[in-house]
Amino acid sequence: MATNSTPVPVNPASLPKPSGYSHGTLSGNTLYLGGQTALDKNMKIVPGGIVEQFRQAFGNVLATLKEAGGVPEDLVSITLYLTDIPDYQAHGREIGAVWRELAGPVYPAMAGIGTTGLWQPEALIEILGVAVIPDERLVRPATT
Repeated sequence: MATNSTPVPVNPASLPKPSGYSHGTLSGNTLYLGGQTALDKNMKIVPGGIVEQFRQAFGNVLATLKEAGGVPEDLVSITLYLTDIPDYQAHGREIGAVWRELAGPVYPAMAGIGTTGLWQPEALIEILGVAVIPDERLVRPATT
């Protein structure tokens, strides 16, 4: 069955309301996941360091994925933007445990890129991703 390929924004109610961007864009069966930092529902970066920020940012990615009917196994690519690569590496075991807790043991293609800063100055990480969701689970949000 051919899937409609007109791009549709995916913006879960559980995430901060976007202004000038979308949390995700669904085109056909491909969900392009917009960069997520560790923003909570109150538009504040969660405190506590890289592990806590990874948990929140990755949780935001997964919330957008779920909104379109996806599951973590549908992720095909993840890019991590990091303001402190050595800090991320030092907490790799803890971050890996958070990944397995939230997404299970399957890992997509990944890249980690160092950057001097992110949109919110207190953000330590931003996560960008791509997922391909099978037709039988795909949920196309209504356009408004």
